[in-house]
Amino acid sequence: MVTTTTAAAERTATRPRARAALILTAAVAIAVALNAVIAAVAIAGGTPATYGPLTPPAFGLFTALGVAAGWVGWSLVDRRAKNPGRMLSILVPAVTVASFIPDVLLLALGFIPGTTTGAVIALMAMHIVVVAVAVPAYMLASRPR
Repeated sequence: MVTTTTAAAERTATRPRARAALILTAAVAIAVALNAVIAAVAIAGGTPATYGPLTPPAFGLFTALGVAAGWVGWSLVDRRAKNPGRMLSILVPAVTVASFIPDVLLLALGFIPGTTTGAVIALMAMHIVVVAVAVPAYMLASRPR
């Protein structure tokens, strides 16, 4: 039997999770919409419309995975670091720059047919969009201290 106090405590504990899920879902939707604009601009600029990484299924999936992976990392740092704000102020830019490495390799090696400089710049811009949308979402979704 669940007591009223236990049920109230469970509801209270669930609210922050539901709020975080809602905020992160909104962040994914916003980032995907902005990345669609970037893809459209790249295609208008000469990137083939069939270029795989700039198709909605590809950038939609990777945007959602990026927001989710970022949230996991953010949450771990937020809970475990002695000074999470300082740590995140170092990690966020470092991880963002590191996220460009596959794009630079793609440009250098051209391992996806149809790769152009414009396509790679668009992919890098998409990384910036994900960070620019996700970080404020993480701040909103994090538990207040």
